[in-house]
Order: sequence, then structure tokens, then C-alpha cells
Amino acid sequence: MSQTTTTSTTNHRHVVAMPYPGRGHINPMLNLCKLILSKSNNNNFLFTFVVTEEWLGLLSSEPKPPANIRYAALPQVVPSEVGRAADMVGFIEAVLTKLQDPFERLLDQLEPPPTAIIYDTWLSTWMVNVGNKRNIPVVSLFPMSASVFTVFYHLDLLVQHGHFPLDISERGNEIVDYIPGLPSTTIADLTTFFSGDGKTMFLHVLDTFSLLKNTTCLLFTSIYEFEEQVINCVKEKLDIPIYHIGPMIPYFNHESNNISCTSTQSSGSDQSYFQWLDLQPKGSVLYISQGSFLSISNAQMEEIIAGIKESGVRFLWVTRGDTSRFKDVVGEVGCLVSWCDQLKVLCHPSVGGFWTHCGWNSTSESIYAGVPMLTCPIFWDQMPNSKLVVSDLKIGWRVINNGNRKEKIVTREEIAKVVKKFMDSDNDERKEMVERAKNLKNTFRRAISDGGSAASNIDAFIECIS
Repeated sequence: MSQTTTTSTTNHRHVVAMPYPGRGHINPMLNLCKLILSKSNNNNFLFTFVVTEEWLGLLSSEPKPPANIRYAALPQVVPSEVGRAADMVGFIEAVLTKLQDPFERLLDQLEPPPTAIIYDTWLSTWMVNVGNKRNIPVVSLFPMSASVFTVFYHLDLLVQHGHFPLDISERGNEIVDYIPGLPSTTIADLTTFFSGDGKTMFLHVLDTFSLLKNTTCLLFTSIYEFEEQVINCVKEKLDIPIYHIGPMIPYFNHESNNISCTSTQSSGSDQSYFQWLDLQPKGSVLYISQGSFLSISNAQMEEIIAGIKESGVRFLWVTRGDTSRFKDVVGEVGCLVSWCDQLKVLCHPSVGGFWTHCGWNSTSESIYAGVPMLTCPIFWDQMPNSKLVVSDLKIGWRVINNGNRKEKIVTREEIAKVVKKFMDSDNDERKEMVERAKNLKNTFRRAISDGGSAASNIDAFIECIS
């Protein structure tokens, strides 16, 4: 068990922050800590940010956090981040059963004693009891949309209506219109939790959401104006304070043109891709990223690569280090990177579209930047996020639906056609979509500005834990 160097602790509230060990969970938790420090002038809080040994190594290669955030590591008792997608159920089981003991030993060693714990909601099965028995207030951070929260919170309704468990490939088109606050949707547009190995996680999900009533409060990483009906319904059901604090993306660094590396994609040392972006016409580049660890089938990826090439559009493509299969597609219109400052890229004037897996952080960053999306969801909350983008907010088109296991591969011809149309600045559908995206961007930025819905909730939450 290791801990980084400490900082002065005089008169600080000592908050322990514990994210679920995954990039899409660590980033929002770390951004929340940074945001709280920026709003409290770094004077009132000390954060101990707890990760696994592997993640401590990954974070050590990134810029150092503010002085009032210190890292602490738990032994590597869970499978490696590398390859965890191959056995998601096994990874989740390890997180839920093997991290509690080393975490409690760490709490015993911390000085000064913690005054609060902010934890990822998906750790509720053990974290809530840890805080309660030690009389430490526990705050639950839900790093997904409020719409996804209400689906899991009302899982009993899916059981009552015969929609859990089931085979999505056979009944995915069935309508679900009985979940409080959630617009009418289909089973296929909920989550892949409802089929395959996900069924084994049923009891864990029930435990996770039943324990929330014993927390001090719940934080939604969403903009109230985007999910007003859902948030109101959850507030009526759950008798604890709920703060809608806005997506925990590094927008608070954007005005200074200093996007933090805790954007959804990590920054690399080589940022020459910005020089390439500077040379491209306004709104002409399609930014392509499929997230940090999940992948689509090799056959479908080959069709995507060929389809992008056939479309002829300019693109910046995050390849996650595997560039060999992409070389033939680059030509004079493409740029390949292993990682990038995603939020800064999306805010670049030459970027006019985002091909995305629809992780919540990526979706939020695209809305913040006012960039329409081509959605290619793969797993978990990405399906309902895609539905939110395409059907509810109407700022994107779905290209591929990987939630339906029996769905045919989308061909390169189909991909080329939709990409070309999507990026055509003269297309009327695109013009309307861009206008809606611009309006949502303005709503987002009003919400996080002083006096806005998210900013006010952040202030209220800080007061709560102070």
C-alpha cells in the first residue's frame, strides 16, 4: 500500500475520493476534486485520491494534480486494466469483493482522519457500509446520465413487465414506457446489461441502488436542463439530497486554453495534430474515437476503415496505438494519433463531427463543444446515451448498433454514404442538427456559469461537505 507525498493539512476538510478503477470513472472523480478546489480557492480541502497500484502508475505519467490532491494506492488485487474487456464480469466481481479490506487498512493509516468519502456509485455494495460503521459521511458520485440511473434504480419494474432477463436480439424492439421520468424507449436502447453475462450482475445492481438511501447525498453528473424530468422523478423517490452538478469534464480549464489531461482521452507528448487541425477548413474534420478499452469486431472495424476512406472526408482518428491497419486510409485528408486532448480537439473550429462510442464523458464533451455525433455504441450505458443523442436531443445519427448481437455488419458502402452526408455542410438535415447542437452548447455553458443550475448545485454541495 503506497501513498504519495503529503501536503499541509492545517484547517482542511480531508476528503477521501475513491473512483471505480476505469478511465471513464477516474477522470470525472479527479475533475470533481479539482473543481471543488478551484471553487474553494484551494484553502478548505485536502483530497486523498485512492486508486489501484496500476492506476497510480498510469496517473504518474500525467501532469501533477494540485497540491491539495495526494494519490494513494491500493494493492493490485483486481485484474489489470489491460484486457479487462475480455472478462468484464470477472473484473467487476473482483472490484466488488477484493478492494474493501485494503481500502479500510488505508483509512486506518490516513492523517488527518477523513471527514468525508466521495465514492463511485458502482462501489456502493461495500463502500456505504464502510463509511457508516466509521461514522464518516459518504457521498455517491454517479458518473453516468440520470436516465441510466433511473433504469437501474427501477430494475424491479423491468422484472415485473417481463423485460429482465431476456434476449435482446429477439425482443430488443419491445417498447419500455413505464420507467419514471424516462422517455419511451426500446429494450435494445437501454443497456447490454440485460443479456449475456450481464445477467449475473443482477443482485449486485440491486444492492448498489438499495444502499444509496444510507448515503449523505447523491451527485448526478448531468445538466438539469437536459434531464429535468428524470432528475425530478428520482428526487421524489430517493429521500436524500441530490445535486445535479453537471458532467465532470475539464471545462473549467477551457477558458484558459489549458485543457487538463483528465479529459476523456489522455494527452500525449506529441500534439502536432493541432498543427494539422489548424490547416483544415472550418467544420470539415470528423473526429473519430471509440473510447479507452472496449472494441468492436475486427470485421466491423475493417468496414469502418474502408467506409471512412471511401467517404473522402477529413478525419482525426484516435487509434489507441494500433496504426498498422489504418495506414492505407490516411492519404492526404487524415491524421492518426494514439491519444489526444479530446475536449480541446472537439472545441477546435475545424472539427465538425464526432464518431463516438457514446461513453458519458465523451458525449458530454461533444455537447459542451457543440459538435454533432455519429454514434457507434458498444456496451453498458453507451446504448441509452446514443438514444439520448439521436432520438431525444436530436444532435446525432446512429451508424452502428452493437447492442443487438445478431445485427448484420454495416457495410463500407453504407458507412461512406452516411459519413459523407453527415459532414456535408450544405445538407439541410446537418444544418438543423448543427443549430440544435449550438443551442445545447449554450444551455450547457449557462448551467456551469455563476448562478447556473450546475454551478449552484456544486456550490451547495461544497457547503454541505464543509
